[in-house]
Amino acid sequence: MSKEAYKHMEEKMKKTIHALKENLAGIRAGRANPAILDKVAVDYYGVPTPINQLGNISVPEARIILIQPWDAKLLKEIEKAIQKSDIGINPSNDGKVIRLVFPPLTEERRKELTKVVKKDGEEAKVAIRSIRRDAVEDVKVQKKNGEITEDDLKDIEKEIQNITDKYIAEIDKIVEAKDKEIMEV
Repeated sequence: MSKEAYKHMEEKMKKTIHALKENLAGIRAGRANPAILDKVAVDYYGVPTPINQLGNISVPEARIILIQPWDAKLLKEIEKAIQKSDIGINPSNDGKVIRLVFPPLTEERRKELTKVVKKDGEEAKVAIRSIRRDAVEDVKVQKKNGEITEDDLKDIEKEIQNITDKYIAEIDKIVEAKDKEIMEV
C-alpha cells in the first residue's frame, strides 16, 4: 500500500473525528458554550446566515451567552431563529443584546445526554471501521492481482489495524471527555 493510500485513509479518519467533535460541540453540557449556536441560522436579507457572523457572542458567566448584533434591527430575527431552533433555550431580548440563560441540567437529562454522546461515538467508530474495511479490501485486490506478496499483505493489514486502533482510541478519549463534562455539576 503506497504512502498516498495511507494518507488518504487517515484523511478520511480525521474527517470522521472532526465530524464527531462538531456533533458533540452542539450538545449542551450545563455550561454555556457558543458552539451550540453554530447550527442556528438567521434570515439576513433573504440569506440564512450563522449568528456568529452577525454580531459578537460572549460568555460573561458559566450559564449565560450574550449575543450583541452589529445591527440592532437583527435582534428580533436572531430571537426568532433561536426560538425555532432545537437548542431548548428561550432568549431574552432587552433591546441591545440577547441573553441565553442555561438552566442547570437534571440528573435524568445528563444521563440521556451521555447516551447520545456514546451513540455518536459508536457511529464514528463504525465509520472508522468501514474506512479500514475498504482499505483492506483494496490491499486484497492488489494481492489477487499479484502486485504484492502474502507477507506484504500481512504487514499492510497490521499497519492499517494500528492506524485504526489509534483513531478508535481518540474517539474513546473524546467521548469520555464529553461524558465527564456533561456529568459535571
